[in-house]
Amino acid sequence: MQEMALTSIGVVRSPFRNRGEAPRQGRLSPVESIIEINPACAEGIRDIGDHPHLFVLTWLHRSRRDTLTATPPGSTKEHGVFATRSPERPNPLGLCLVDLVKAEGLRLTVRGLDAFDGTPVVDIKPFHRDLDCPDSPGAP
Repeated sequence: MQEMALTSIGVVRSPFRNRGEAPRQGRLSPVESIIEINPACAEGIRDIGDHPHLFVLTWLHRSRRDTLTATPPGSTKEHGVFATRSPERPNPLGLCLVDLVKAEGLRLTVRGLDAFDGTPVVDIKPFHRDLDCPDSPGAP
């Protein structure tokens, strides 16, 4: 397998410190968190306020990387990890659709993020309904 290197563009500041505190699915939570953007990436968030919803990709730094199967909550059947949303996976990337509440300087206030305080942010991408919702008119 090919090795890759990632650089954090920021860090999550949230009230979630330990397993069991973070919601199972961030989208279902009203809790607000802050994403502190690395000053070297400041130019990259220009115009981000134009997008009310964002995909936030995080590095789930506390997750195991040696797991290829998982049993999702509410299921008794074990699945391949790529057929689940388990944080325990070979490359523990988190993907969360959040609401952008406020963008001030290098701080993005978001709602619906399920990451622990201190979680590295790998990337942020705008959500576009016509591209990201398979059932919407105009979706590819």
